[in-house]
Amino acid sequence: MNKKVGNILKYGLSILLAVALLYFAFRKVDWNDFWAALRACRWEFVLLSTLFGLCGFYLRALRWREVLLPIDPTTRTLSCFNGVNIGYAVNMVLPRVGEVLRCTYITAHSKKVKDPETGEEHRLATFDKALGTAVLERSVDVMMLGVLLVVFLIFTWDKYGGFFVEKIFGAAAGRFTWGKIAIVVLFFLAILASGWTVIRFANRWKPLGKIKDFCRGLWLGFVSCLRMKRAWWFFLLTILLWVCYWMMSATILWAVQGIDTSSVSSGLASAVNTIQSLNLTDAMFLMLAGALSSIVPVPGGFGAFHFIVAGAVSYVYGLPFEFGIIFATLSHESQELNQLIWGGISLVIEQIRKD
Repeated sequence: MNKKVGNILKYGLSILLAVALLYFAFRKVDWNDFWAALRACRWEFVLLSTLFGLCGFYLRALRWREVLLPIDPTTRTLSCFNGVNIGYAVNMVLPRVGEVLRCTYITAHSKKVKDPETGEEHRLATFDKALGTAVLERSVDVMMLGVLLVVFLIFTWDKYGGFFVEKIFGAAAGRFTWGKIAIVVLFFLAILASGWTVIRFANRWKPLGKIKDFCRGLWLGFVSCLRMKRAWWFFLLTILLWVCYWMMSATILWAVQGIDTSSVSSGLASAVNTIQSLNLTDAMFLMLAGALSSIVPVPGGFGAFHFIVAGAVSYVYGLPFEFGIIFATLSHESQELNQLIWGGISLVIEQIRKD
């Protein structure tokens, strides 16, 4: 019961945070202008953005399969694709739970083998190993985001550096106090102490032995990349995946650049005219700003994405916050709908495969 109450509180607070961020992001929006701008934008580019999103789903599935193959050589691309899609759909409601669910899904579709010693059947891609590959995959994306951000700022610091220093890193640093730092240090010390306890007494107490086995499986999944036969393909897929993210941002930028100015207010028409000079570099900036919103633990990035991206548009380009909200809404909601549709399709495919 305590665990259930804890989960309810955790996800409840997460949803409340999303609602609060959405409120602050949209509270000053003129809804007549907002809907007029959405109707007047170039929707063919929004559709193109969703196609890049679909390509991203498929590339992520291919990449995940590469780190699963050393564990289970029979892993199918379709299983990885469906797992990714279902995971994305679940994350829209329950943050991070989709990652666990896609690992459960891939385990259920892993090949069964018999243990030569006990004769018991088990899956090649056990849940702990599958979870280890998911942690590895996310870690690679975090490193990729960090590398892209550093390289981007090296060449564009004068124009974009102020936003990241003041609005992102500065805001984050302002939340750190010595008390919070002490809590983080104590947390990591507790993890180390727990790890030592598990290793030291695993053979004396069965529950600790199971924890040790789970951690071992998690580690084996994480280091499965060292046994990949095509490491170059994994890294190429990672690059292509981030190119898709870049193009998703660029296509939405083209969509708002194509807004029919005769259909919106003079203020929004002026903003549309101002962004005509924006290019792929600006699309990269907006992509990076949006990607950083993923560190806020809210369902599907709702609120956090809108607030950060709209703030980026307002800070760097001097445009009304409302115009940034239009860009953020088109970018975020088109992909959320995309994830919902393909998550549903994957569920249907899974049902057909069962039958």
